[in-house]
Amino acid sequence: MARTLPIQKTTLLKKEEVKKDWYLINAEGQTLGRLATRIALVLMGKNKPNWTPHVDCGNFVVVINADKIKLTGKKWDQKIYYRHSGYPGGIKEFTARQLQQRNPEKLIQLAVKRMLPKTILGRKALKRLKIYAGSEHPHSAQKPIELNF
Repeated sequence: MARTLPIQKTTLLKKEEVKKDWYLINAEGQTLGRLATRIALVLMGKNKPNWTPHVDCGNFVVVINADKIKLTGKKWDQKIYYRHSGYPGGIKEFTARQLQQRNPEKLIQLAVKRMLPKTILGRKALKRLKIYAGSEHPHSAQKPIELNF
């Protein structure tokens, strides 16, 4: 006799059923790439058990102490970031150290942006990322849950 197994159904969330949480991440002493991958997963909502690929089920992430991020090896001087104005000869290049001194939030933002999908959902997820150089942030009213990595 054949044994029948119960049918298991995959539940797919609808846009209205998604609950967006707020998370707080302290970047002090964290390695940039490892931190960025974890942030990207939380922004996309892949840390939730009911993640659905075609629905924006990501969370808000607040990163503090972005100025105390860590890079391994000689990356502070050897990692180059490029920007182009669109005009001939308009390329600008910055080392990670120069970018950190000018805008410490930009290092984390660029790392996370490049780890998110290059789609509409990825662009929406990046808007939910809030990065601050110091330990103060204006999102305490949302009662963010602290994530430790």
